[in-house]
Amino acid sequence: MDPVPTGRRPTAPFTPLDFQLVLLRRMADHNPGPVEDARHRLGVSLADMREANRRWQAMVRSPRPRPALSRYRSVLGEPESRTPRRIGDLDCEAWQWPLPLWPGLRFEVLTPASGGAVWNEWLVRAPGAPAPGLRTVEDLTPWSCTVDEAARAFAPARPLEGTAPTRWGLAFTAPDAAGVPQEVVAEFTWGLLQRTAVSERRRP
Repeated sequence: MDPVPTGRRPTAPFTPLDFQLVLLRRMADHNPGPVEDARHRLGVSLADMREANRRWQAMVRSPRPRPALSRYRSVLGEPESRTPRRIGDLDCEAWQWPLPLWPGLRFEVLTPASGGAVWNEWLVRAPGAPAPGLRTVEDLTPWSCTVDEAARAFAPARPLEGTAPTRWGLAFTAPDAAGVPQEVVAEFTWGLLQRTAVSERRRP
């Protein structure tokens, strides 16, 4: 596979490429294999990934950080789409940006209709992109699905507390290839599946 064009320059400001490296850096904690493949495809080094993460953390933890939504706009540009949504009694907007590394996904930020704050930030399936076929445990491969896709495919799923703000977990029952029910704990980073732990469901 040909490398993704980056146009990266050592002295350039923080770019969409750098942001992709930030996402990869967190994913590497749970599943370094796909991250290593992506890093080679992007044509960047481990040092590049560490430096992008360092710069991002410096922006986030600055004594006078810019609002989160403004930070995303400054790095990713204007969103590809802004869609009104209603969650319970709350009106919000879903802002979505494409990322070259994941053409079938979008980076989505949920923000109040009044703007400014960020309620949620993760990767979701791009509008019109084919959804993964999730029927058995074997279909749950790294990077194969997002949180909401797994939750819908294997409902009812129980949310689990993540170990960091960018991590989510789901617990659910799914059949294996032989149709035997399995208890699954799936871990997601930035909304994308990273790994699963599977055990055969106990008989009542």
